[in-house]
This record gives sequence, structure tokens and C-alpha cells, in this order.
Amino acid sequence: MANEKNQQTLVSLQNSLTDIETFYVVDYQGLTAGQLGKLRKDIREKGGQLIVAKNTLINRALQDGGRDFTDALKGPSALVLAQTDPAGVAKALSDAAKSNDKGIPAIKGGFVEGNKVDVKVVERLASLGSKQQLQAELVGVLSAHLSNFVGILEAYKTKLEEQGA
Repeated sequence: MANEKNQQTLVSLQNSLTDIETFYVVDYQGLTAGQLGKLRKDIREKGGQLIVAKNTLINRALQDGGRDFTDALKGPSALVLAQTDPAGVAKALSDAAKSNDKGIPAIKGGFVEGNKVDVKVVERLASLGSKQQLQAELVGVLSAHLSNFVGILEAYKTKLEEQGA
């Protein structure tokens, strides 16, 4: 019979993965307790969650959802779930890795919006910035174009008024 604690952890992992379309598998070995706590906090602020569990349990929970990450689950691994902002969570992981000389946490792989992706894709996603930053940039670009459009309309209106007078 399987260990009771492992069964509970597996059920908890499966529940955590329900309706999750984006997650990352990372190597966290070498982080101090303080660094790991700060990483958890940073990920939580971006709408994510860091889960540390045995590789076999993570693998079973993922395979139950039809996702195979056997190749990435070598050595100490953690699962980072991104509920609301995949790019923001990836950026938090990237910033944490840049803040220490070991480059930890090291991303091993990911699953972004229903598709398995490699490390390069996760790194590019991290370079995009958070969802809020991207939305702010879009609003800025749109407002600049709308402002120009309004200016053109005003100039055309003035020209028509001058021609009519």
C-alpha cells in the first residue's frame, strides 16, 4: 500500500493543477530558505504558486492531466503554477535567477497555455514583462494613434469650414 502522506500530496497536486494552463518546472536546489521564501512571495505577487514535491508525485499528477514531463523531472524539481500572468511569473523566476551567481532557479521546461515548451520559449516569455506592463504599453500606443487621428480630423474640419466660408 502506498504511503498515506504521498497519497495526500498527490491529491493536493492534482487539485492544484485543475484548470491550470501554464506552469514551469524549475530546479530550486541551492537556494537558501530566505531566497526560497522571497521567490515564493514574488511568484505569489504575480498570481502564481511554487510547489515543492517529489518528482514521482509531480510526474504522476502531470501525467494524470495528459502532460508528460519525465525528461524535465531529473534532480530536485519544483512546479511553478501561473494562474493569471504567465509572463509575470516567468519574469519573477528569471529575476530570481539573475539575482544570484548560481542562476537558480533554473527553468527545466514549461507548459504555456496548453502547449509544452522548452526553456528558450520560457526565457522569451520572461523578457516580455508582466501582463500589466504589456497592457499599459498597448494603451499608450493606441492613445497616441487616436490622438493623431483626432488631430487629423480637426485639421480636416477646419479646412472644410474655410472652404465653405
